[in-house]
Amino acid sequence: MTVAEKEKKKSLIVGGSFLTEAHPLAEIFTPEDLTEDDHDLADTVADFVEGEVVPNIKKLEEGRNEDMVAMLKKAGELGFLAAEVPEAYGGMDLKKTTATFVGEKLIKHAGFMVSLGAHTGIGTMPITYFGNEEQRTKYLPRLASGEILAAYALTETSSGSDAMNARTKAVLSEDGQHYVLNGNKMWITNAGFADLFIVFAKINGEQFSAFIVESAWEGVSVAAEEKKMGIKASSTRMLNLDDVKVPVGNLLGQPGDGAKIAFNILNIGRFKLGGAAVGGCKQALECSTKYAIDRKAFEKSITEFGVIKHKLGEMAIRTFATESMVYRSAGYISAALEDIDFNEQGAAERILKSIREYAIECAMAKVAGSEALDYVADEAVQIHGGYGYSAEYEVERIYRDSRINRIFEGTNEINRLLTVDMLIKKAMKGELPLMEKVQALMGELMGMPSFDFDQDMSLLADEKKVVENAKKIGMFIAGAGFQKFMEKIEHEQELLAMAADIFTETYVMESALQRTLKKAEKDGEEAAELMIKMTKAFIHDSIERIGPIAKTALAAIEEGDALMTMNAALRRLLKHQPVNTVAIRRDVAAAVINKGGYPL
Repeated sequence: MTVAEKEKKKSLIVGGSFLTEAHPLAEIFTPEDLTEDDHDLADTVADFVEGEVVPNIKKLEEGRNEDMVAMLKKAGELGFLAAEVPEAYGGMDLKKTTATFVGEKLIKHAGFMVSLGAHTGIGTMPITYFGNEEQRTKYLPRLASGEILAAYALTETSSGSDAMNARTKAVLSEDGQHYVLNGNKMWITNAGFADLFIVFAKINGEQFSAFIVESAWEGVSVAAEEKKMGIKASSTRMLNLDDVKVPVGNLLGQPGDGAKIAFNILNIGRFKLGGAAVGGCKQALECSTKYAIDRKAFEKSITEFGVIKHKLGEMAIRTFATESMVYRSAGYISAALEDIDFNEQGAAERILKSIREYAIECAMAKVAGSEALDYVADEAVQIHGGYGYSAEYEVERIYRDSRINRIFEGTNEINRLLTVDMLIKKAMKGELPLMEKVQALMGELMGMPSFDFDQDMSLLADEKKVVENAKKIGMFIAGAGFQKFMEKIEHEQELLAMAADIFTETYVMESALQRTLKKAEKDGEEAAELMIKMTKAFIHDSIERIGPIAKTALAAIEEGDALMTMNAALRRLLKHQPVNTVAIRRDVAAAVINKGGYPL
């Protein structure tokens, strides 16, 4: 590594450090930082979706694999399957920020998006990041062009979120030329038509490893299609492996590397899911707005009613905040991966380290994105009223399709637990000064309150204070819980989940704040007026959501006088100046109605 590379590495933001330090605005990526080329590419993808996918949604929903394959092949011909494949193997090698933006445009039909995402993401990325030169040369150009299609086979009946409990077994043949695989994988997206699978199995029942398995090989078969609630256009089947001979050259990485490969690819998958959810929120908001404008009640458009304005405004605000968080995380990951030469010695380890560094942000993106989309999709149905429950309307499908996102890529419950677990582990390794911050904070909160008045008169000064206090609340809960339960805290899952909710809410709050401040700094407050309003509303509503969670958490940790003292400290941190969020949502709704959808 050169001196310049070392200096750049030093400047990379540490994953999870949003809790312990302020990140300069210049280092925060926002959607406004996307280039003209990024927009041109995204527009091309949007044109493809509108021209090819949308007119065929009804046909795709019938679930015939040949229709989905034909659509994916068309996407491949146009280069849309090559987005993140290195140029040397026929790809576009897009940054994660650009790829996130492009991904938003594919969400017009979730079944298509899921199928394409399974191919380009978890199906192709293991070979891109962890394959050797021979494997990349053999498979990546064909995956990038759509000549062959991929799937990812990790889950089993006995190992959903507990991936390491896999029973699929690999045994080296006597001549040392093949690994013989036996087992079953379930819930495999694209299984009905995939040409290759990334399969995880334990060598001799012990070393969890990853293999590239071609569907045409003897012993590979798939079961019937699953009957699903949503994403009906996508293929979901069980994969059966019966004495499948896999050449030793198709082992990804080294024996025992499966966990590193699986979990880091899942990290990317979680992040991508968060980005797709943002696109889904925008789609639901757009179709709701158009419906509400046209729908008349009591001789006027329902957009004139305050309760509908509330819904449209809040849908836009949550979309804005989640979008801010997703692109901030995309910027971190892009910066970490930017200068890695895939063919240099040690590249796989650098890639692993870079992805793992932001595993916390990826988990939070998945949880926040999927739950924001569920909220927006639900409100979209409500705005449609009885028509929202009819399959004749687009919003009915959006509602059904959104539900899987809280289960995909590790359930939201698992991702909540992972968020806190990873923060604690980084702190224990000395990668984050979290324990020091917690100790200082506990002393501050348990002592006499300060009566110094903050004279900060800068833009969104109150909101900055709220965000800082939200960080303190999260660390307060985590610190008190750790002091109480020590190493047994892993058994206090409800407490960990509540701490994760506070951390995630805080990360989203701060991301919206930083995006708005960056916009105002660059283009002036007038240009950022709508963002300022949305940021105010989101942050003040967020701290109100955090309050009950924190109170419940403290009651699970202490009781009696100790609990009273802690609650007194918590009340100080929850104090904030009231904001007229009703008026803000009306203003945001007006912008939504004027734009016919997401107003930015």
